[in-house]
Amino acid sequence: MAGNFWQSSHHQQWLLDKQDLVRERQHDLSILQEDEYQKIFIFFASVIQTLGEQLKLRQQVIATATVYFKRFYAKNSLKCIDPLLLAPTCIFLASKVEEFGVISNSRLITTCQTVIKNKFSYAYTQEFPYRTNHILECEFYLLENLDCCLIVYQPYRPLLQLVQDIGQEDQLLTLAWRIVNDSLRTDVSLLYPPYQIAIGCLQIACVILQKDHKAWFAELNVDIERIQEIARYIINLFELWKTYDEKKEIQGLLNKMPKPKPAPQR
Repeated sequence: MAGNFWQSSHHQQWLLDKQDLVRERQHDLSILQEDEYQKIFIFFASVIQTLGEQLKLRQQVIATATVYFKRFYAKNSLKCIDPLLLAPTCIFLASKVEEFGVISNSRLITTCQTVIKNKFSYAYTQEFPYRTNHILECEFYLLENLDCCLIVYQPYRPLLQLVQDIGQEDQLLTLAWRIVNDSLRTDVSLLYPPYQIAIGCLQIACVILQKDHKAWFAELNVDIERIQEIARYIINLFELWKTYDEKKEIQGLLNKMPKPKPAPQR
């Protein structure tokens, strides 16, 4: 996505303060513990990723959908809209905004039904309960909550430029790209500009691959403390993953999660 990030709504309206996030989540965190809340969002990021892959969407579209999802719940409790409805709605909207083309309603619903049944049956014992009218209604609510700020800048483009500057290293790019994908399961997309996220992910990739680019990093004109904060978010995610058995835990977490009322009519 070309254009000027610094003049964009992403920069001016949607880089949030950590204190604001904590305040907005108070209701949910009175019911869920912080790590449980994070595990629920890791799960739904996986749902969005899997739906996107089944629909053969580009990673940029999937990433934008995930950011919409996180932005909505940055300002709303989980009880406002069932995340299982919001996830496909975010994909539906992101595919239009990223000019991928409109996904047909029937294809989206069919894909949701198949994915929930085949890939996430350990979380949901019943079939996907929503229909086209629910998605279309939810889209209006999502647009309103995003304040129609739909252009999302992602770390992928700055990452490509940074790796090119280091000297094209395919192994480094592949790993850093995957770490950017992982970063969507943390709050960094709500808190930091994409170029800083790209640098943070690149730094982790260099450490994992034992590549010494300290001199190159030192020449970057960036706030290194913020880069370290981003790296900490992502490393904390990796630590959480080590002990998180999603297949065993998620059903209990979804049952505990605050829920909207009433459930849709079949």
